[in-house]
Amino acid sequence: MSLSASPVRYDAQGEIGIICIDNPPVNASSQAVRAGLIAAIDQFAASPQRIAVLHGAGRTFVAGADISEFGKGLLTPHLTDVINHVEAQQKPVVCALHGTALGGGLELALGCHYRVAVPGARVGLPEVLLGILPGAGGTQRLPRLIGLLPAADIFSSARQVPAAEALELGIIDRLAEGEPLEAGLAYARELLAAGAGPRRVSELPAPAIDTEAVEALRGKLRRAHPGQVAQLTALDAAINGTSLPTFAEGLAEERRLFMALMDTPQRSALIHAFFSERRVSQPPELKGIEPRPLAEIGVIGGGTMGGGIAVACLLNKLRVVLIERDEAACAKARQGIETMLADSVKRGKLSAAARDALLADQLVIAADYAALGRADLIIEAVFESMEVKKEVFARLDAVARPGAVLATNTSYLDINEIAAATSRPGDVLGLHFFSPAHVMRLLEVVVADATTPEVAVTGFALARKLKKVAVRAGVCDGFIGNRILKTYRAAADHMVLDGASPFQIDRALVDFGFAMGPYAVSDLAGIDIGYLTRQRLRPTKDPHDRWAEWPDRLHDLGRLGRKSGRGYYIYDAESPRGRPDPEVEAMIAEERSQRGITPRSFTDAEIIERYMAAMINEAAKVVGEGIARRPLDVDMVLLFGYGFPRWRGGPLHHADTLGLDQVLATIRAGAADDAWFWQPAPLLEELVAKGRNFASLNEE
Repeated sequence: MSLSASPVRYDAQGEIGIICIDNPPVNASSQAVRAGLIAAIDQFAASPQRIAVLHGAGRTFVAGADISEFGKGLLTPHLTDVINHVEAQQKPVVCALHGTALGGGLELALGCHYRVAVPGARVGLPEVLLGILPGAGGTQRLPRLIGLLPAADIFSSARQVPAAEALELGIIDRLAEGEPLEAGLAYARELLAAGAGPRRVSELPAPAIDTEAVEALRGKLRRAHPGQVAQLTALDAAINGTSLPTFAEGLAEERRLFMALMDTPQRSALIHAFFSERRVSQPPELKGIEPRPLAEIGVIGGGTMGGGIAVACLLNKLRVVLIERDEAACAKARQGIETMLADSVKRGKLSAAARDALLADQLVIAADYAALGRADLIIEAVFESMEVKKEVFARLDAVARPGAVLATNTSYLDINEIAAATSRPGDVLGLHFFSPAHVMRLLEVVVADATTPEVAVTGFALARKLKKVAVRAGVCDGFIGNRILKTYRAAADHMVLDGASPFQIDRALVDFGFAMGPYAVSDLAGIDIGYLTRQRLRPTKDPHDRWAEWPDRLHDLGRLGRKSGRGYYIYDAESPRGRPDPEVEAMIAEERSQRGITPRSFTDAEIIERYMAAMINEAAKVVGEGIARRPLDVDMVLLFGYGFPRWRGGPLHHADTLGLDQVLATIRAGAADDAWFWQPAPLLEELVAKGRNFASLNEE
């Protein structure tokens, strides 16, 4: 191929060849880059230059694979062949790193003979996040270079290693100030002066294997990534491959295990999550619409949610005006914000000086709504009461400047009704943050009937500034996430009424991949939260709807979960994370007796089958009604807001994996006992009848 048309350039500076990867924006290792590297290395080999420096143009070295090639098969030349070709050269190649060298980028650097990095550079092997392992020598070269356990920590955790640590571990040979190319050239001149030749990682001895330490690591990985296969398979690749007689055999073993992971459902789910995360915040109907300005954000309410929203804005360089009801509440709100920012300082996310500057220069807390007069977007985060929220919006109507976006953080309430309290309903939308708002990445952007497109797109623009995953939702009780939550939590309660233990349900769902089961989540959130929702809905409850009453009894007894020391679980010095409370089982048994229910046993598999069928069925209704526009929107809400295991891709991706006919059969079987609850979603029935799946709707 012609190098002039390639994203890889070869130049020379005296005795030094210069190979530049220039494939913006992140120098991804595309097929054109790989072919260009082969050609450039061949040009260097045939040249009079005695040493070469490989570097990346722009803001980074090679940040990973080209995602546009995902799903298209493995295009030649393969990265493994490129790296082997670099390493086999008889003249040394220096790799100069800046930005990130991730995945294939680090593997390419390991195939070079020497490595120099500038401060701020980071390296890593994050392939397990996609359900695969480093497949171009990463599990074979890195253990030989720095030892098995340090290497396994890097590729099983997917963490990015800062340049200083990379030097300490021996991944790089030098840390140098200045521009990366200049650092590479300086190092190359020193190597030339010293007469240094190629130094190949593949020729280093295989790492020692401490069997006891490896088994301890296996146990750690099983606990940290329950149910997942990529992390343990990557460890197997490193151990098995480096134990073989030759490096080539080790590469072959790595490739065998890599290809096995390529065929797993987990890899498919993680790829779905990867692409959907990028698509979900770009609704097609808003393409080309410009957002309104976003410099100053108003927040009404300085409690846990309002304070978290304010901190999220402050940490992302937005000015914040927070309104509370009086001076005492203002002082309390400031204290809460200071505490959250202090935690950011403690975790190294923010310097103390930066924290002080944010508090002094970027934050105003006042008790007068008039302070909101310059705000570009105002977020109401007060008590979840329609009357209270309508009063707030009526006041905002009088003080907000023309063109200001008025947003409500309601979790359930009708935003159309809230918008009607203003003279400008087109400026109103929902911004449903998840607690803690400065940590949780999900943001439901709820578009009401009158919300204008530019107001909707401004909601997405704010999410980008706050580094959140924004999902468009329509108006209904609970929007996307909480509506679906109400249904699958009801399915869990029904199983408990019929004989399952809440603690068995929690255990089964943790085994499925959730971090916590629904009853442990209730304790964490506070049993009073669910109580308030039930009280709000009780007047409109259908007589066919089976409601469990023991949650209200727990509330009435003051058993509110972790914050009170007792809920479903007991929290004390003996069990700070909670242990099952036998009194809860007795309370449930009493309710069964009063209802005349003869309890039966449930297997863990049956619990998962029913729980997931209820979730999928309600999700299908949400998509069918247009509350969510695409199945991927539902998947991202459940992944980022409700703890659905990422390696299963989301409930509707998981439904496709199970087979929609199987899910529908479970729903119809449930309808034999409770036809009111188990009403099949029309969309689900339609897809099964047509032999289609949810994924096909994502492409429409």
